[in-house]
Amino acid sequence: MAEFLLPKNSKIVKGEVIDASGGAKNTKKFKIYRWKPEEHRDSGKPKNPRFDTYIIDADKCGQMVLDALLYIKDKVDSSLTFRRSCREGICGSCAMNIDGTNTLACTKDISEIEGDVKITPLPHMPVVKDLVPDLTHTYAQYESVKPWLQTESDAPERERPQSEENAKLLNGEDGKGPAACILCFCCSTSCPSYWWNADKFLGPAVLLNAYRWIMDERDEATDERLDDLEDPFKLYRCHTIMNCTNSCPKDFNPAKAIAEIKKMMVTRK
Repeated sequence: MAEFLLPKNSKIVKGEVIDASGGAKNTKKFKIYRWKPEEHRDSGKPKNPRFDTYIIDADKCGQMVLDALLYIKDKVDSSLTFRRSCREGICGSCAMNIDGTNTLACTKDISEIEGDVKITPLPHMPVVKDLVPDLTHTYAQYESVKPWLQTESDAPERERPQSEENAKLLNGEDGKGPAACILCFCCSTSCPSYWWNADKFLGPAVLLNAYRWIMDERDEATDERLDDLEDPFKLYRCHTIMNCTNSCPKDFNPAKAIAEIKKMMVTRK
């Protein structure tokens, strides 16, 4: 039987317990993944990542997980590192794994989580520090599908018109169309096919955005876009596992978009 061993320093160890509740009755525990590159760089022996536990007064922070993270950073431990921006579920910056699910910290209600709140970075991604994943590769893949309007005809004096039907297709009548994707990458980092083949498979987030431009009637590079996706890995490594759709915090359906691209590949031949 084959034996598989974890690489050195890959095992997460138990960290510190910081009780900042001040004796409050309504408390909540947050177990947060911590990893600092400077600890590897400056120490002779690299340190394992760890889970630090913070106990806080739940009445002193807002109702969302991001509110608790901001409270911990501002009042308890200023070294805690994470991304955030809009706090409205629009920018996608605060995407992380919370209670075992990829989601946005700013829209995840603490009351929905029973017991301790466990927070880690998006899975299967290099970690820059603490809860910050390295998205360099995913952004490069996004750029590769040329997410902008491509045209060869002369530019009109004012604008390129779009039909109401096409606008509804892209935006969705319920606001959940492919054009509304916020590139949080919760879907891609939930996809086993992307875990296995991230070097070649574009992943659900990028393919959803590729579909958005393929279906835009103002775009004049549809054939070229489909030609570029006609590849054993870029598109066809999707096995319709559906983790992407289940994990999307905006309730989009990347799996359906990928299926539509595949159908277009068949019908145009």
